Amino acid sequence: MKILARLSAALGFALLAAAAGPALAQYPNKPVRIVVPYPPGGTTDILARLTAARLTESMGQPFVVENRPGASGGIGSQAVAKSAPDGYTLVMATISSHGIVSSISKLPYDPVKDFSPVTVIGSTPNVILVHPDLPAKNLAELLKLAREKPGKLNFGSTSPGGSPHMSAELLKMMAKVDMVHIPYKGAGPMLTDLIGGQIQIGFDNLPSSMGHIKSGKVRAVAVTTTKRWPGTPDVPTVAESGVPGYEVSGWFGLLAPAGTPKPVIDALYRAASAMLKQPDVQKQMLELGAEPGGNTPDAFGKQIAAEVEKWKKVVAVTGVKVE
Repeated sequence: MKILARLSAALGFALLAAAAGPALAQYPNKPVRIVVPYPPGGTTDILARLTAARLTESMGQPFVVENRPGASGGIGSQAVAKSAPDGYTLVMATISSHGIVSSISKLPYDPVKDFSPVTVIGSTPNVILVHPDLPAKNLAELLKLAREKPGKLNFGSTSPGGSPHMSAELLKMMAKVDMVHIPYKGAGPMLTDLIGGQIQIGFDNLPSSMGHIKSGKVRAVAVTTTKRWPGTPDVPTVAESGVPGYEVSGWFGLLAPAGTPKPVIDALYRAASAMLKQPDVQKQMLELGAEPGGNTPDAFGKQIAAEVEKWKKVVAVTGVKVE
């Protein structure tokens, strides 16, 4: 009887595999959602819409962006983690939603175990911005002003516990300055208040601020990466502006729910990596302020795990909390 049971089970698995094969081969055969766990207008949204448009062209089905902001990326990410692992619901994850926030607060999802990585779409510096009327032409002058007026300067960030927020907290720690955090729900609202003068300083991903920097509506005083960004060669790094050893680099990448079949992940990876090699896409991303990605699913998975560990250490030192 045991032998018959085993044969029956084996036959059942074989039939399921045979039935699944054609379905996987046809992927995608209906629209695919890319959830952006932040409001429209930010870097995550910009890169998701670029990706969606190109994958729609190459994969023959609509890729539709859906913004589900809230809880520093947690609401949209949780929705994807609980979705069917069939490749039809993806998330544009970030260093914040899948690296930093898990070290600050308890999440309803595991950033490593609950997702199947596809690839990094792009990486970008964060940028430190000031209102043009603020009497600080560079980061050294801004830090001097902050030291002269402890607790009097305020800075906005795109979300509590996000990469721009943590860039600021790291700067406060390393430069020994006291500035007041004003959290926002996305880059759009934060930039609106910075341009309007409601806040004096802003920390953002470079792409969502690039247009405002070029128009002169805000002044960029430093980027957070170890090297200057080619698109803004006149903007120095934080490290060369008097805070040696400082470095933060943001990333944005596609994830599917854990358990998504490997053939589906492979199909998405091939399409996304091919897109990122197209010269016009590379040019567009560099103009936005993002460096094209394209690493393998396995490499991306290791990157996320390493990011989680890195920010646990930073949070332990800074004591940052997100309510």
